[in-house]
Amino acid sequence: EIRRLVAANLLRVFSVILTALVPPFFWEGFTVLGTHLAWLCVCSVCVSTLSIILHLVLKPNLAPKRSSFAHKISRFLKCCIYFFMSCILFHAIIVLYGAPLIESVTETFLFAVLLSTFTTLQCLCVLGPNIQAWIRVFSKNGAMSIWESSLQITTICSILGAWFGAFPIPLDWDRPWQVWPISCSLGATFGYTAGLIIAPLWIHWNRKQLTYKSR
Repeated sequence: EIRRLVAANLLRVFSVILTALVPPFFWEGFTVLGTHLAWLCVCSVCVSTLSIILHLVLKPNLAPKRSSFAHKISRFLKCCIYFFMSCILFHAIIVLYGAPLIESVTETFLFAVLLSTFTTLQCLCVLGPNIQAWIRVFSKNGAMSIWESSLQITTICSILGAWFGAFPIPLDWDRPWQVWPISCSLGATFGYTAGLIIAPLWIHWNRKQLTYKSR
């Protein structure tokens, strides 16, 4: 199971790297800094698509599922609503932490979408639209599988990366990457990729101490 986790996480890391390397071949003038909003969209779409594909292929959530078509549609709609609400919530939190309220609304919302992609979408893929399961996973010793342990680590690393990325913005260095929200989104991306690499290593290192309870 841990090999499947490693493979999935490495694919996610490569997808993030490719969002910076591949588009310049098809989009003249495309750069992560110069066309940052476009990169935010490309990165969010690519990571989201790959996460959904990996969820359908690997099926990390072993909870019993109803097979009715109506239930699947209802579950899909709930996931879409949860993701949209997450984007709005992250947007509000970012503004409360000092982002411009009226100016740079597009930049702030796209950054919120990126954060939701790195955190909420992963929760929806692993846990589904189940708030109680989310609360359980992010409580102490609440993980019931290596997938949930990896989810904990990547989510925390993404949020911490975005938070640390805000530190250089008020400094008077006059660097291009200090423009909002470049440093924060890069910090979140580095945190997310670091979490994807750290999670399997941490799980492997502590495999003897990890005792997951039965569902």
